Amino acid sequence: MMSTKVPGLDRLRQAYAETSKATQLTPLLESAVLARETGASRVFVKAESLQWAGSFKARGAYWRLKQLSADEAERGVVAFSSGNFAQGLAAAGQSLDIPVTIVMPIDAPAAKREATKGYGARVVLTEHGDRAREEVAAARAREISETEGLVLLHPFDDPEIVAGQAGAGLEALDQLATKGVGADIVLCPVGGGGLIGGISLAFHHLSPSTQVFAVEPEGFNGLGASLANGAVSAVPLAENSICDGLMARRPGEAPFAAVTTTNVRALTVDDASVRRAMTTAFERLKLVLEPSGASSLAALLGGKVDVAGKTVLVVATGGNVSLADFMVHVNNA
Repeated sequence: MMSTKVPGLDRLRQAYAETSKATQLTPLLESAVLARETGASRVFVKAESLQWAGSFKARGAYWRLKQLSADEAERGVVAFSSGNFAQGLAAAGQSLDIPVTIVMPIDAPAAKREATKGYGARVVLTEHGDRAREEVAAARAREISETEGLVLLHPFDDPEIVAGQAGAGLEALDQLATKGVGADIVLCPVGGGGLIGGISLAFHHLSPSTQVFAVEPEGFNGLGASLANGAVSAVPLAENSICDGLMARRPGEAPFAAVTTTNVRALTVDDASVRRAMTTAFERLKLVLEPSGASSLAALLGGKVDVAGKTVLVVATGGNVSLADFMVHVNNA
């Protein structure tokens, strides 16, 4: 079973100090228009969509690869991902000269698959039929690990991944501080929970009064169900969501251990609200967001949280979407 050790603030800072050498300092955008429309005092958007490889995933992936022994790094790693961790890990592996194999569901977006290959990774596709696609991909990754001697990495259920992803939170805290403001509310997209685990820990240690909300797609609210049950729980297999990067049925043990120490609350958004958020991000913020990356903005615009008079931080997690798919989504908004 994955260790549920929760990384402390020193570990978060150590990871950020290392990963910041190889990742982008992503902008913190303030939007007076979003504040006015939602009744918030101020609204800031942390544009992780502009991160290396198009999402926050590069932070955790790079830090996790730095923990490999020389022998492990030479043999290489294998992981499963629908796209964003795949790209982040492939890019990190390329920069560190570590071979990367990625197992992806066959219905993962073609743009993400091709981008992963573009970073030099070997991509293995899996058919899943009526089974949960992440479970099929995970099983194939384990098989490859055992037969080829590759180090098996989990995209989110790893304390070091949590520590690496916390850099987005530490960075946002520093950026907010330079503006002389703190966040009352943070809205963060959630799939397996690696990012919110790290961000919630960063705010827990450095801004404990901030309330962090987990934003999940309808039908894939594994973290919300787990928080309600007091233990990691899987939700039933649901129909697909346009938020392909957030379709985990359950959170990881390591992220769940983190969020249960930080009083995270959970909410859900539907596909229609996500499409509208993608349009708003493009028109008002000049940001191209994939559906998963726009889910937190959807929660804000949909009034899922009372933000009246509050300072809100929206984490926009990814922008890995093809022009054709983006146009389909926004035209159906």
